Amino acid sequence: MANEKQVRRATKHFDVIIRPIITEKTMALMQAQNKVTVEVLKTATKEEIKDAFEAVFEVKVDNVNVINVRRDVTRRGTRYPGHTRGYKKAIVTVAEGEAIDLFKE
Repeated sequence: MANEKQVRRATKHFDVIIRPIITEKTMALMQAQNKVTVEVLKTATKEEIKDAFEAVFEVKVDNVNVINVRRDVTRRGTRYPGHTRGYKKAIVTVAEGEAIDLFKE
């Protein structure tokens, strides 16, 4: 039973982190304070995000902050209401002296 749980958790590491969020603000945070901003699964907890980061990028994580970004109501013209999708965002503080290269080729 424990082996199944460990295997499921190991494959889940790659499923927790969806994509990096690249903006001027997140790049400034990355350079100044060694913080990486990523989109994660809505059901992911701080511990799961920390474990996934340490397993995938092989760095030590100091802190994880989580933000739920709400969906916005939009319109296409005047007739077609809709909304953008909401998502969960994590700001991960990497230990001092370690770095993550998001732009590897």
